[in-house]
Amino acid sequence: MSPSSSSSLIHGISISVSDDEEASGRVRVRVRRKRHRHPASAARRRLLRRAARLCAPLLLATLAVSLLLYESYRLSPSSPTPPPAANLTRVDHTGAARAADGARKPCLKILGPEKLQNLELPEVPEQNLSVQKVVYKSSLLHLGDDDSSRTEISRFNSFTGYQTLNEREESFKMKELITLHCGFYNENGGFKVSDVDKNYMRSCSVVVATCAFGGGDDLHQPIGMTEVSIKKVCYVAFWDEVTRAAQEEEGNKIGENLMIGLWRIILVRDLPFSDQRLNGKIPKLISHRLFPMARYSIWVDSKSQFRRDPLGVLEALLWRSNSSLALSEHGARSSLYDEGKAIVKKHKATPEEVKIQLDQYRQDGIPDEKRFNGKKALAEASVIVRDHAPLTNLFMCLWFNEVVRFTSRDQLSFPYVLRRLRMPGVHLFPVCARKDLVNSFGHRRKAKPLARERR
Repeated sequence: MSPSSSSSLIHGISISVSDDEEASGRVRVRVRRKRHRHPASAARRRLLRRAARLCAPLLLATLAVSLLLYESYRLSPSSPTPPPAANLTRVDHTGAARAADGARKPCLKILGPEKLQNLELPEVPEQNLSVQKVVYKSSLLHLGDDDSSRTEISRFNSFTGYQTLNEREESFKMKELITLHCGFYNENGGFKVSDVDKNYMRSCSVVVATCAFGGGDDLHQPIGMTEVSIKKVCYVAFWDEVTRAAQEEEGNKIGENLMIGLWRIILVRDLPFSDQRLNGKIPKLISHRLFPMARYSIWVDSKSQFRRDPLGVLEALLWRSNSSLALSEHGARSSLYDEGKAIVKKHKATPEEVKIQLDQYRQDGIPDEKRFNGKKALAEASVIVRDHAPLTNLFMCLWFNEVVRFTSRDQLSFPYVLRRLRMPGVHLFPVCARKDLVNSFGHRRKAKPLARERR
């Protein structure tokens, strides 16, 4: 070994020597110990690596099979479900009834397509009810009744007439011939349509109606009907000029045939109320005044899309149960007094006007009960299915007058009219049936109020 080398190796001991250290006579020694590998440990490590290489594919395959089985179980239906009706492009299962095993049961049982194709309107039954005829008060027939000073209620006007409390009480008495206020009191009272539209409305025997005033909601095309129903049923949407302008900005223009899709658009001039909710109650509650020749009508709120065959709905909710009026039970509450508290809490009416209404109902003997004839005592009226028989027309006129006299929240006044009149044939169907009838989209925009109130 060369003497200039800076390190030497003696029997496994490494000695590092720097030139400076040699000069100073100091030597730094670093001992490195050799590792002695045990043959048994090396063999175990080789065995584990081999086992890992062999088992990894098997574990991955097992995991993949498990995931496939889980997905198959999750996606497979627990029970066979019937196919949707023709043209039913959106089905809402959220309100469906459930059997004990968790399977979905149909809530609204509509006839099948073949039976719907051959469904006809029933013969007009003989009227065995106590009310045979309803006469509507007007300024032409009742010249002395056109005095607005007779009432302190500001929302009565020349369209509604000026109903007194005595007239209100008298209108609830069942007689063969009943005369009462029911809108369209004065020919100058408003809610005017063209002669062409009047003639069209007179031609309708079955109507599906909606409305949007003040530029409110969009127009949702109905779905789920048969070709027979399309030919037999009038689909009518009432608009004002504000709504037409708002819809035209979005490309929804009324055609030369006055239609948009399946809807026949009726333009209304000179709306009688500044409150657009009250204007909407006219086609909603007293459609028999607008369609004098119709035998049946179905009301659908503008926030909803009607998605069932109209004749099938009439058969399921009216004819099958021998009913005259059908609407949904309320989904959240059962008492009109609880509903009054909720309306105030949600700022849908002032506490003062709700108090006036509920105080009058208490004075008239309406109890704070949550059931009536085995059903909820509170209804939700976004869908109303009805005939146009005299007694049903009376019920709807009474309901409309209550909405004008008190708050425009019609769910408060419906239980009152129901208990006072005790009309037979009122069908309150479950909430899940209402969800089978319509797709609800909610209100898109707030309606613009009118600048003035009619007198």
